[in-house]
Amino acid sequence: MSARMGFVGVSTGGSSILTVFPRWAEVLGLPARTLVGHDVPLDAPPEVYRDLVSAIAADDDETGALVTTHKVAVHDACADLFDELDDLSQTFGEVSCISKRDGRLLGSAKDPLTARLALEEFLPSDHFATTGASALVLGSGGAGTALSQQLGVRGDRPGQVVCTALEQGPLDHARSVHERSGVPDGLVRYVRTAGPEDVTALVEALPAGSLVVNATGMGKDRPGSPVPDGVELPRDGYVWDFNYRGSLELLAQARAQQAERGLHVEDGWRYFVHGWSQAVAEVFAVPMPPETVDELGRVAASTRAP
Repeated sequence: MSARMGFVGVSTGGSSILTVFPRWAEVLGLPARTLVGHDVPLDAPPEVYRDLVSAIAADDDETGALVTTHKVAVHDACADLFDELDDLSQTFGEVSCISKRDGRLLGSAKDPLTARLALEEFLPSDHFATTGASALVLGSGGAGTALSQQLGVRGDRPGQVVCTALEQGPLDHARSVHERSGVPDGLVRYVRTAGPEDVTALVEALPAGSLVVNATGMGKDRPGSPVPDGVELPRDGYVWDFNYRGSLELLAQARAQQAERGLHVEDGWRYFVHGWSQAVAEVFAVPMPPETVDELGRVAASTRAP
């Protein structure tokens, strides 16, 4: 069987990367032209992740894999299966990229870099200093925790970062990541949202210009929006949905208010491009300077439905 790269997710068959990857492979001259999806249900037991990672490690034709929704679960269940975890993987407790070098299985965390690169493309570098705005990160899984950490260590920090989750466990994990990685004490507020009224109160309390992020998976992995219908988003705010495909309810809510509230609305397309380009760079040991990312972004955009 010819060389290929893996993709671990929930419903990989709908991802644009299946069309994009072969074109990227041609541009970059990669030895693999095929991407194979590994679909794993949400909240799968640890043995499912261990079996999958072991199979990837044993398959000489599978060069490595990108991990999406399951990155924290892969770390928790499989850390001992890796010969090496990079510093960010250990700090964040996640594996978002699986690669191989000289017979060794390596795990790395790319979400912090991906979040920073995507955020810097649309949010001015002095936005929080000039507006006094805050950030509300809905969802404290791997992607949400990476973004909240990056917001906490940037020079232009929000007045406050609010992290949410449905359960206490992800919030405790996010707090430990923040403490280990230099986020200032008191900057982040951790809120368990037991119902829609809790999210409503958080959104309505945001100052003008604030950043609202959907890192919950709602609107892609499962239908719905983390923000209840009828809630007014912060005037002149930035609304960022990490999703670019699916039912995308939050994007619809934000676009309906965009003109009246002066919103800047971003979907997850560029996050997708940065995430995959960084994983490809790691798996195939190829350089990924900004100009190459831009070229790959143009190639990917040519495949995107209008």
